[in-house]
Amino acid sequence: MGIYAEELRMTAKSMIQKGKGILAMDESNGTCNKRFDVLGIPTTEASRQAYRELILTTPGLSDYVSGPILYDETIRQTSKAGVPFLKVIADAGMIPGIKVDTGAKDMAGHPNEKVTEGLDGLRDRIAEYYQMGARFAKWRAVITIGEGIPSRACIEANAHGLARYAALCQEGGLVPIVEPEVLIDGDHTLERCYQVTDETLDAVFSQLYTQGVAYNQMILKPSMVIPGKACAQQATVEQVAAATVRCLLKNVPATVAGIAFLSGGQTKEQSSAHLNAMNKLFGDQLPWPVTFSYARAIQQPALDYWSGKDENVKEAQKHLLERAKFNSLASKGEYSSDLEKQLTAV
Repeated sequence: MGIYAEELRMTAKSMIQKGKGILAMDESNGTCNKRFDVLGIPTTEASRQAYRELILTTPGLSDYVSGPILYDETIRQTSKAGVPFLKVIADAGMIPGIKVDTGAKDMAGHPNEKVTEGLDGLRDRIAEYYQMGARFAKWRAVITIGEGIPSRACIEANAHGLARYAALCQEGGLVPIVEPEVLIDGDHTLERCYQVTDETLDAVFSQLYTQGVAYNQMILKPSMVIPGKACAQQATVEQVAAATVRCLLKNVPATVAGIAFLSGGQTKEQSSAHLNAMNKLFGDQLPWPVTFSYARAIQQPALDYWSGKDENVKEAQKHLLERAKFNSLASKGEYSSDLEKQLTAV
């Protein structure tokens, strides 16, 4: 038991309290700039600061979001009024988190596969972020399904990286979000996605166990079991929910503090509907809270509306809050697609 064990348990519990999820706003500058480019927003630090301020100062956000995951640039920024974002977050009653990996890089000897880097110097970075006020962290591994892949080497390397990261986080006082993402790109079937997700989660928890990671002091951020975007045979909402829950129950220890899904390229409506079905149909079978940790599925409508214009901020924030609320309802099994229809009818 580390010196932070009790604090980590309490933080993890707060992160996935009923009706709340985690907001992933940790896009790298490059990714953020790409999204800005599409909308003609200047790709500058000032624009990124304004966008992040829009998100973090959304009135009522903390009703549905326990905390945001920040990027290194963001955790050091302030509001236009000079208030550090970390204070803005704390004053709103949210918990700040930080992305600590340095990205998925091409894996040597394994074409079309990636391995996430960032372990070098991580202990020191964790100490700095904890000192600044961060209380949880995130590390994303990427698994691609394709011809002859993923290889066992790719799954093992990424599982090992996730486990070492998680152990370092718990040593340094940050709750690790462990994110093994099986990508939605490709034409693979629901069954194939199940096989790969099953193998990936099995490897991840084997490594977490080997590295001595405390399950009740971590959050799992998995992808859903879903057919590839290009698959001719798409699945129903109920089929995705059933396959995902089956895979999680098989692989995820009951003592894990919580599960917060990534949206992984699903539409905003799909990601809400799938999360809702899991909680509505299988809620009584789940040993852990199951909620959301979405990025685009919550932020995109707000970003589209804002488009870099100050006069659009208030209305953009309403769009953000709407999606956060819908996913909060989905985490309780209380969302319905009728809500989307009401929205378009307004």
